[in-house]
Amino acid sequence: MLSQPESKYRAFTPIDLPNRQWPSQVITQPPRWLSTDLRDGNQALIDPMDGTKKQRFFDLLIKSGFKEIEVGFPSASATDFNFTRSLVEKEQVPEGVLIQVLTQSRRELIERSFESLRGSREAIVHLYNAVSPAFRRVVFKMSREEVKDIAIKGAEMFQAEAEKQPNTDWHFQYSPETFSTAELDFSLEVCEAVLDVWQPTPDKPVILNLPATVEASTPNIYADQIEWFCRNISRRDSVVISVHPHNDRGTGVAAAELAVMAGADRVEGCLFGNGERTGNVDLVTLALNLYTQGVNPGLDFSDIQSVVEVVEHCNQLPVHPRHPYAGELVFTAFSGSHQDAIKKGFAAREQRNDDIWDVPYLPIDPADLGCSYEAVIRVNSQSGKGGVAWVLQQEKGLQLPRRLQIAFSHVVQEVADSTSRELTTADIWKTFQETFLQEQGRFVLEDYDSTAPRRPGQERAFVGRIRVDGKERSISGRGNGLISSLLAALRDDCGLSLEVVDYHEHALGRGSGAQAACYLECQTEDGRTVWGVGIDEDVSTASVKAVLSAANLADA
Repeated sequence: MLSQPESKYRAFTPIDLPNRQWPSQVITQPPRWLSTDLRDGNQALIDPMDGTKKQRFFDLLIKSGFKEIEVGFPSASATDFNFTRSLVEKEQVPEGVLIQVLTQSRRELIERSFESLRGSREAIVHLYNAVSPAFRRVVFKMSREEVKDIAIKGAEMFQAEAEKQPNTDWHFQYSPETFSTAELDFSLEVCEAVLDVWQPTPDKPVILNLPATVEASTPNIYADQIEWFCRNISRRDSVVISVHPHNDRGTGVAAAELAVMAGADRVEGCLFGNGERTGNVDLVTLALNLYTQGVNPGLDFSDIQSVVEVVEHCNQLPVHPRHPYAGELVFTAFSGSHQDAIKKGFAAREQRNDDIWDVPYLPIDPADLGCSYEAVIRVNSQSGKGGVAWVLQQEKGLQLPRRLQIAFSHVVQEVADSTSRELTTADIWKTFQETFLQEQGRFVLEDYDSTAPRRPGQERAFVGRIRVDGKERSISGRGNGLISSLLAALRDDCGLSLEVVDYHEHALGRGSGAQAACYLECQTEDGRTVWGVGIDEDVSTASVKAVLSAANLADA
């Protein structure tokens, strides 16, 4: 290996494009989408899909709203040919959907491709040949004119084959393959030669697909290439400019978005970016990026997990847990500060009561993708009070006061540190029960009676039976209210002195069967702060349980 390996590589030459317009453009409508999962994506699999998997994937694409689908390379694969024939013969292509097949510019391959579509109402046939210097010099050993002649002859064969099947509404597509690394003037020259053969019109346009076959530059240079081509191609009103970005530099999504800003009308790619090398552009990410900008992409991913399930099954490739929008952990926050911000964002949205999505750290509403809020916040040793409180609120309806959130988060932190793993909802609830709702502490309620004062100024009486250290005993006390009379009973009969600092209560649910939750912040004689929590169908009993919960922690 060279001591300076960078010396082997040459920087991509910038495009001379004065007054470029794409940087100031805003995407306000979606491009035309073409899924190439069943062809380009399929060719990238270790084990290509069989007919059954291709059918399942095709059904998913139709359900998701794709109107253009490249279904295969029928001249290169018997499976692809048979699958294409099956779609046609069984009339499985819905009206308004165009299926597309790909072929190289060779007579027998073109004939086979048209034969696969025999009987179609309408279809796209896609012709390609590589045009870049490396392919002309290394692969084909051909001149510019010889490479252009390949494209022209292929275009002429397309016309001849289409004339043999006049009942099909044929649409033609041409790709100057390796466009991203070819000279712009030569790509334009070849495409113009193809247009001269096909003679498109505004009513019958031709698709010119400009692939970033290998992503070799920053996305802005690809955008410059697309804008340059759109400016210079003749018959622009009779041409659909399509892009097919790959992801070799990891910027396929950005390249596609900038290409659309630069004038592209159509984008080819795969769900979740499957494809050769580092993949094709990710259509799921592209489409949902549009959603976050207030643009309807025209594709339906409202049940994103079912989409993931089908793609993983058919491709035998996992969708990464951090994959944008679709990954298992993509909406999940473990960090305490993130959790707190998300929790406050949901609370603010509930108070605001409008349709605007403005929740920190969540660029899109998980509910729009069919995901619940359950997994938005998960708890491990990195989590804080907000995450713990969120879990209890979502799962149990508990609205812990802020200082109780802090106190309980310390308890959860100790459990997370000791186990060195993520804590489940069940773990957190069990810890909460053992901390505040225990039935085996020193003080356990058996029964009680509280007599309200008959006249203003009279004290309230509390008489009850509790188990103290496992033995039942009667206690009684008087105070201004239920809680103060119970505290007096604990002080006089059990020698435990507590002072209430703060009190909160709320209903758990609605209706006659709803429970009440009570939270007490208390201070002991030696200045310690302890919390008590009580839950019961009766709010008074919940208050009594909260006092005894605090008493247990004070005496611990």
